[in-house]
Parts: sequence; structure tokens; C-alpha cells
Amino acid sequence: MSRPQFGFLAGFLAVAVWALAGAGVAALAVLAGLLGWLVVRVLDGDLAVTGLGDRHADPRRRR
Repeated sequence: MSRPQFGFLAGFLAVAVWALAGAGVAALAVLAGLLGWLVVRVLDGDLAVTGLGDRHADPRRRR
């Protein structure tokens, strides 16, 4: 499945959930999907959890 096809499917499913269950449930479904995506990225090794803290260094700390 290509990225545009996946994007279309994700958008379609989000709107379908919104139409059937309401905006709050659709928002929770999108958040759950994003959390699942993040977990899979970490498990695959595409995203290092330890590297996230390095991106936002403490501005009070001198280098």
C-alpha cells in the first residue's frame, strides 16, 4: 500500500468513526492510532526514545 493510499484510508476511517460515534470518539481513535504508530516505530528501531530528550536541551544549561 502506498503512502497516499494509506493516508486516504486513515482519513476515511477517521471520518467514518466520527460520523458513526461522534467527534470525541473519532479524536480518541486518532490518538490511539498515533500512539500505536509511535510504539511500532520504537519497536522497529526507527525512533530512539533516548534521543528524544537530546532534541530539547535545557536552555539554562551552558555548553
